[in-house]
Amino acid sequence: MTDPVHRPEQAAVRGLLRAVGEALDGPAPREWQEAIEAVPRHRFLPERIWLEDDRGGYEPCDLSTDHQRWFEAAYADAPVVTQVNDGQASADPPDPADVWPSSSASAPSIVVRMLRDLDVRPGMNVLEIGTGTGWNAALLAHRLGSGCVTSIEIDSEVSEQAWASLNAAGLDVDLICGDGSLGRPRRQPYDRIVSTCSVRRVPWAWIEQTRPGGIVLTPWDTPLLCWGLLKLTVERDLAQGRFSPHSAFMLMRNQRQDLRIFRDVVRDDHVPKESETTLPPWSITGDRWEARFALGLRLGDVWTAWEDEPGVDGVAARLWVATTDARSWAAVDHDGRPGERFTVWQHGPRRLWDEIEAAQRWWEENDRPAPQRFGLTVTAERQWAWLDRPAQPVRVLDREELPR
Repeated sequence: MTDPVHRPEQAAVRGLLRAVGEALDGPAPREWQEAIEAVPRHRFLPERIWLEDDRGGYEPCDLSTDHQRWFEAAYADAPVVTQVNDGQASADPPDPADVWPSSSASAPSIVVRMLRDLDVRPGMNVLEIGTGTGWNAALLAHRLGSGCVTSIEIDSEVSEQAWASLNAAGLDVDLICGDGSLGRPRRQPYDRIVSTCSVRRVPWAWIEQTRPGGIVLTPWDTPLLCWGLLKLTVERDLAQGRFSPHSAFMLMRNQRQDLRIFRDVVRDDHVPKESETTLPPWSITGDRWEARFALGLRLGDVWTAWEDEPGVDGVAARLWVATTDARSWAAVDHDGRPGERFTVWQHGPRRLWDEIEAAQRWWEENDRPAPQRFGLTVTAERQWAWLDRPAQPVRVLDREELPR
């Protein structure tokens, strides 16, 4: 007989599995259904989570005071923010606008998609980068068996909570608090390495610590767009593979850059060059995911920021474009009226809007390639993105150029 105490939990798990199946266009693989049933997601969430409010920010939701909402969030097929501001926010931040997510539980359908793509089997040696809540590590441990999963978490507070949850579940995971970009040499070679944070470069340590024929799976990020999943197969002296159009994860902390237009880029003594463009500024922003993904690979170190109502006569909105070294910038002005011409301002050694226009033409001329047509090759000295085949590079990064 089913214990009545567990009936709501069981119903929630069944509902979650249905939602995951709908997102994946088919049921989750049987082995991962069994893992999700055996390792309930809510047991790996902290008592305080952060949910989106109606102003585009985040507000706390506590298990003790809003159990129903907390439990519904635990079993929705959506990410759940579990830490904000790298854990430095006060218990009740005075301004929700100052709250930004720094750790989360990924959407279950993305978790299952990645586990399915990882193609693991019992007994395999797996390294996870980014423990987070510990739920992903728990699913892996349930599937692979005792002593097969190593997980690294950079945040000590997050690591401690994950360890407590894994210990309470009786699952054997070697959990380390440290820098995941260095891997875990002590337990190498790994059959699989999976990252739950996105990267702008693949650490060579991950390739070195994976056995030939093994897989490295990681979410991808460029300064222009955080989107895409990269699956690499490791060979003797390199790794290469293709992207897929899934996932948007927080960037690995040692690759983050806190850049702001007026603090770090634009200066009063800058004298920009004026020109015009027929390329609308919103063509490289918003939900044009495939175009932005391709342009992000092509341009590399370029990021954007919108400024509504910038306080300039005749300008309703302005798109800022800048390089991550803060040496070059461009601004594209929209006057708020229908039209096909926009004013462009450019400063620095690079003409960024000219580069964007060229990259947009390149994307159009190549039949608007989706992420699946792109791939990445990684060697000890460089890594390069390519279109269709490795011999057709989109952008090459030497080791000296890689972001630190």
